Amino acid sequence: MTKNTTKKPPITALSGEISDLDLRLLRIFKHVVECGGFSAAEVELNISRSAISRYMSDLETRLRMRLCNRGRAGFSLTEQGSQVYKNILKLQEDLERFRSNINAVHHRLVGNLHLGLTDSTISDPNSRITGLIARLKELGPDITITLETTGPNEIERSLIEGRIHIGILPCHQELPSLRYHELYREKSYLYCDRTHPLFSYSKEQLHRSRLCDHDYVAPAYKPDINLLKQQAVLNTTARAYQMEGIANLILSGHYIGFLPDHYARQWVENHRMKALLPEQFCFETPFMAVKKNEAHPHLLRDTFLQLLLDDYSQQAQGA
Repeated sequence: MTKNTTKKPPITALSGEISDLDLRLLRIFKHVVECGGFSAAEVELNISRSAISRYMSDLETRLRMRLCNRGRAGFSLTEQGSQVYKNILKLQEDLERFRSNINAVHHRLVGNLHLGLTDSTISDPNSRITGLIARLKELGPDITITLETTGPNEIERSLIEGRIHIGILPCHQELPSLRYHELYREKSYLYCDRTHPLFSYSKEQLHRSRLCDHDYVAPAYKPDINLLKQQAVLNTTARAYQMEGIANLILSGHYIGFLPDHYARQWVENHRMKALLPEQFCFETPFMAVKKNEAHPHLLRDTFLQLLLDDYSQQAQGA
């Protein structure tokens, strides 16, 4: 009797229709990756570490591949896990595009809007983001807003990867894959704390050469050309990624550093800080509304961007 040696084709992982369970497991995996491990994801997802571990095992079983290494050595993605994560981001982008296209058909604002902001802009009177979010919610009461506050570099990275729709950030460089729209300008000065040796100097006593003898804290992200020129003569011995970090180092009394005038005002008015040679050490930074340079329509993103541009255009005309 002849034995049938024909091999059956391998079963494809997630063959057929993707279920709600599959999508849930993929979402949990995405959170674990972005949190850097099970422990941090436990807080983010509000589920126990053992449950997360069980969900990851279920997903690996369904996909027939090992996605991540976990144990004493820490959390890390396998090569297959990296590919799955990249495809999850693509799937999320496709779902957002589908939702946006359906919204456009109904001319109705629903869905999720992901925004990225830099820190310390809430004290800036030129930043009108809170009022514009209120207007957007009036137009679409059912929309969901996710607001991320982080550094300019991370916002640009998130825009390129499709994790956020619009970023509002100081523009230190323009990347070809992003589209920039200027909204307003922020003015910054060089400050020191009242316990710093330079605080007691009068204008007549203070000269540029004296500043070179003191430690300076620089922003850790790439600054624009205006700041590069200003800090070229200073003695950089510390760096910080956000304004709060720069302010903390200045308030230690051991560093001088640049801060936006609106952010430093709270300490200046309490005589805790003062600007050093403000006629010489100052610069303006353009704040931009930024989106990914793509042709795909997104009703919610485009509506909010138009609200931004119209509002700042009217403000400029009334000035």
